[in-house]
Amino acid sequence: MSHEPVQQEYKEQISFSGKKLRIGVVGAGNISGTHLRAYQNIPEAEIIAVCDIDEERMKLTADAFSIEKRYNSIEEMIDKEQLDAVDICVWNCAHAKCAVYALEHGLHVFCEKPMAYNAAQAMEMKAAADKAGKLLMIGFVLRFSHETELALDFAKDMGEIYYSKAVYLRRHGAPGGWFCDKARSGGGPVIDLGVHVIDQTRLIMGSPKPVSVYAMTSDKMGFRPELKNRVGWSPRKSRFDNDICDVEDFGTALIRYDNGAVTLLETSYSLNGPDESRKEIYGTKGGLVLGEKPKFYTVINDRLADVTPVSDSNQSSDMFTNELRHFVDCALNGTPCIASAQDGIWVMKILDAIYESAATGHEVII
Repeated sequence: MSHEPVQQEYKEQISFSGKKLRIGVVGAGNISGTHLRAYQNIPEAEIIAVCDIDEERMKLTADAFSIEKRYNSIEEMIDKEQLDAVDICVWNCAHAKCAVYALEHGLHVFCEKPMAYNAAQAMEMKAAADKAGKLLMIGFVLRFSHETELALDFAKDMGEIYYSKAVYLRRHGAPGGWFCDKARSGGGPVIDLGVHVIDQTRLIMGSPKPVSVYAMTSDKMGFRPELKNRVGWSPRKSRFDNDICDVEDFGTALIRYDNGAVTLLETSYSLNGPDESRKEIYGTKGGLVLGEKPKFYTVINDRLADVTPVSDSNQSSDMFTNELRHFVDCALNGTPCIASAQDGIWVMKILDAIYESAATGHEVII
C-alpha cells in the first residue's frame, strides 16, 4: 500500500474563482455550531439557511450565527432556497434520507460522521451521488488534523505497516440524548467515537480493504447514575433522568485487512480507567504513537532511537476549518475529495461487522 500523503496542502491558500458556495445547514444541534464557526473562516462559503425539526434549537443556533432563513424540513429549505450544497448535522438515522434527497435535487453534500446508520444506507447515498454527479464528502475530521498530517509523513519511513491500535476512551462520558438511543444513533461509542480512530488508523496504514472483524461489546456501566452530578463529558446540560440508554458503553475489536495488517480497537463512554485518545502504528522500520506528545520509535546508526517531533508553530488552524475548506474547494473547483463516500462505506462495513460479531460471538467476514 502507498503511504504517500493524500491530504490537500491546506496550509497554503486555496485558489478560488471568486464564486461562493451557497450552503444550507441541515440540523441545528451542537456539531452544527462547530461547522458554522468554521465556515466563518472560509470567505467562499455563504450560509443561506438552516433547518431543524426542533424550533427552539433552530432559533438558538440561527440567532447565534445571524442566519435569517429558517425551515422545519430539508424539503422546504431546498424547495424555497437557491442552494449549491447542504451540510448534514442530524441524527445518524436521518443521514441517508437527507443526503439522498439533496443529491437527487442536484446539491453537493457534506455529511457528518458516521456516514449512515448502516452500510446499506451508505451505499444508497453513494449511488445517489454517482447518479447525480455531485460531491458526497464524509466528515472524517481527523483526516484534516495536524496529527494525521504528521503521521502520514512518518508513515513513509515506517516500512511495511502491519499493526495499529485505535483507542478512544472516556471514563465517565455517556452523552445522553440521541447518542444513547439506538433507534436514532445506531449504537454507542463504537459508531460515535470508534468511527474516528478506525478511519484515522486505516488512512495512515495506506487505506487497506477490511476483510474480517472479531469483536465484543458490553453495556455494564450505562449513564453511571451515581455520578450524574459529577464531572464528566457531555455536550449538553442533561441529567439523563428521562433519556433512553440502550447502546453499548464499551467495545473492542480486531479488524483484519486484505494486506494482512490488523487494528485493535478500544472505545468507551464509561470505563474505570483514564480518559484517553491514542493511536499506535507499527511498521518494520519504525513505530509511531500519537497522543498528547507524539513519538516515533526507530533505529538510527544501529541504535534504538526515540524521536520526538517538534510542532510547527505555523500549524495553528482548526481541523474543522481545514475540513470544510476542503469541502468548499472540492465543490467549487472539482478538487479530488480526500474523505470520499467510498471511504465512508468501508468504515460503515467495519462498524456493521463489529456489532454483528459482538452479537454472535463469531468472526464476521466483510
